[in-house]
Amino acid sequence: MKKALVVFLIVAVALIGVSAKGTSETAKASNRLTVYSTVAEKTIVAVISQFEQETGIEVELVTAGVGELLKRIESEQNNPLADVLWGAALSSIQAYSTELFHPYRTENYDAIYAPYRIAGDYYTPYAVALRCLLVNTNLTKGMDITGYKSILNPALKGKISMVDPAASSSGYGQLANMLFDMGTDNNPESDAAWAYVKAFAQNLDGKLLNSSSAVWKGVCDGEYAVGLTYEEVSFQAVKDGYPVEIVYCEEGAYGESTTAAIVKGAQNLTNAEKFIDYLTSLKIQQMFADDLNVRGIRSDLAFSDALPDTSTITLAKADSSLASASKKAWLDRFMDIWTTVAF
Repeated sequence: MKKALVVFLIVAVALIGVSAKGTSETAKASNRLTVYSTVAEKTIVAVISQFEQETGIEVELVTAGVGELLKRIESEQNNPLADVLWGAALSSIQAYSTELFHPYRTENYDAIYAPYRIAGDYYTPYAVALRCLLVNTNLTKGMDITGYKSILNPALKGKISMVDPAASSSGYGQLANMLFDMGTDNNPESDAAWAYVKAFAQNLDGKLLNSSSAVWKGVCDGEYAVGLTYEEVSFQAVKDGYPVEIVYCEEGAYGESTTAAIVKGAQNLTNAEKFIDYLTSLKIQQMFADDLNVRGIRSDLAFSDALPDTSTITLAKADSSLASASKKAWLDRFMDIWTTVAF
């Protein structure tokens, strides 16, 4: 009996040691968060610095285009390295399987403006991305840049910047925007829609960029006359004093939810949930509106005069669900056109 008792005590001590080690590792893990992000640098710095300071959580950041990050999450699904994907437009992330993500309903769900709530809770909206054109006023004197039709001007050939729509949410959003706008009766699969895409691709003159930041930076630096981009970075360029102006396409500007999502199998699940709640908190949402030129999604936000009211903008008659479901087909068709006209 004594021998059995000794064995039991040895096993018990060993188990306590394992338990203590596990608790220590869990505590260590609870101090960390890995975020894959596509958002603008200024927004990253503002949000992450405050999040780390207020929570004590250390954030490891990986930044790239949404296409690259989504493919990375897909390839890592048996051994997830990311906890959160931050900055994917709804039409881009919905094109991938929900099996890649962990459903979570933020504690701020009821404060989200009803039209932007997303069924299933796999993706949490935190902002609205409104597509626009950024125009270098020094390079477009005498031109009337009003929207998609106007940028077919032969004088702009080779002077238009756009990111590869397969690489970036903003690029795919622009492709979807022009398809809905220029299609017969807003039909993105009509002959008129794709005839426009072909004419537009010809005016790019073989230049398709590999990052969304290269689009607006190229316009600011005078390398390009017009860039197809989005509000957040465009307003920052205006604030920074570059010779640029923002144009919302007269045919219609496509506004869709920008999302954050928790990766399925996230190693730091609790911290991932905290980050989602943080992005949708009133404090951060108000900071978006006041300081970062980002349209938040809470119904209790007070917007400054910096962002024009959407009632003053012609909005595109676009369907994000259709854009998501059609993403592969539309990208394939775009690439077929691109390889025909660019090479």
